Amino acid sequence: MSVFEHPELAGHEQIVFCHDPGSGLRTIIAIHDTTLGPALGGVRMWPYRDERQALEDVLRLSRGMTYKAALAGLALGGGKAVILGDPRRDKTPAMMRAMGRCIDRLGGRYLGAEDSGTGVADLKLMALETAHVVGIQDKQAANGRRSGDPSPATAYGVRVGIQVAAARRLGRTGLAGLRVAIQGVGNVGLSLGRYLNEAGAALWVCDLHEEQLRRAVQELGAQAVAPEQIYDLAVDVLAPCALGAVINDDTLARLRARIVAGSANNQLAQPRHGRALAERGILYAPDYVINAGGLIDVANELTGHERARVLRQVEGIGDTLQQIFARAEAEGLATSDVADRLAEERLQAARARRHEAAAATAGGLGALG
Repeated sequence: MSVFEHPELAGHEQIVFCHDPGSGLRTIIAIHDTTLGPALGGVRMWPYRDERQALEDVLRLSRGMTYKAALAGLALGGGKAVILGDPRRDKTPAMMRAMGRCIDRLGGRYLGAEDSGTGVADLKLMALETAHVVGIQDKQAANGRRSGDPSPATAYGVRVGIQVAAARRLGRTGLAGLRVAIQGVGNVGLSLGRYLNEAGAALWVCDLHEEQLRRAVQELGAQAVAPEQIYDLAVDVLAPCALGAVINDDTLARLRARIVAGSANNQLAQPRHGRALAERGILYAPDYVINAGGLIDVANELTGHERARVLRQVEGIGDTLQQIFARAEAEGLATSDVADRLAEERLQAARARRHEAAAATAGGLGALG
């Protein structure tokens, strides 16, 4: 199958393949849609099985970023970059600087940020080669700490979303005693655990990396479980905070949680799995809605970061989820389908406004002629 025949390519504006032999960099940058503004999205580094798997991931992730920005009310489009390689073994400063040069060649159409396998230090190396990265400014984060790391803002948005979902599905007014299984306790998963632990939730955690798992158990008082056991737990909420496609034909049959709400991108292996969740009565908080806090945080660097404004915008995630949950119930649809429709409606409205503005400008120039 060629790139142009890929089923996930529809709607994408530009795909860029970059290779730097000196550093070993192999990366794919996908720009999905720039209707609302330049494409902003993280730079992910992961040991993909092959180029085909990396391409599918970057295409799905970039589309999700378009919808995420649209539903967060941001003047940004959607894009993503993936680097093929193991971040724990293959990453070097030279590679990160080469990545910065690749981003710079796009002239601002794509803005890079951190993602799985990259962090603030990596973005600062890229920034030596390009001005088109965000998430490196030292600022007061959602948890009160000072850092360029957007993970606490992402986690805070997920915490807000979990509370809204718990009120909707379980009739709970708070998080005390809520049973939450967190799948993945990296930067975002651990920050989410801190928020939930402070609110009195009971936590179960899993992670592929033993040191991260030990840290979560020690710091949060969480109970550790094997990665494959996380789906079988009788909990209120499953919070996927690692990689995508975790809701699939195998895991759906095992799920005992009543809510799926986490920070991972592309949690549904296929769109039909969102409908299957709805049929089972499991409330799904669409991933690109609930995990928009980090995008909101770094987007504010472009206009002047103010912590109070960022917190208000992140808390608005709860309002968006309320709208999606209510519309899904009223129309008998899956929440994932409603979120897609709402994002497309906002994009179509923006395209119509842009078309009208272009027509008016053309008419004015014609009158001058």
